[in-house]
Amino acid sequence: MSDIDTVGIAGSRVRSFIERVEQLEQEIADLTEGKKEVFAEAKGEGFDVKILKEIIKLRKQDKDERDEHETLLDLYMRAMEEPEPVAKAA
Repeated sequence: MSDIDTVGIAGSRVRSFIERVEQLEQEIADLTEGKKEVFAEAKGEGFDVKILKEIIKLRKQDKDERDEHETLLDLYMRAMEEPEPVAKAA
């Protein structure tokens, strides 16, 4: 096989990879636009989009991750409610 054949084959493989990635990027852009439309529809019906996004985020987590998140959130919130200790003068 000559160098020209190797370059030709490699070039077609590179082109194939690039075109596949470009197609996927277009599909991602289309899906992103679709998500925006769904959120706009939900907002139009009076739903709080920020809360919907939070629910989606929580649903992606497994139970242990959610439990840890809720525990830390509760711990930090209670820590903020406690008065700061007063520093003693030296």
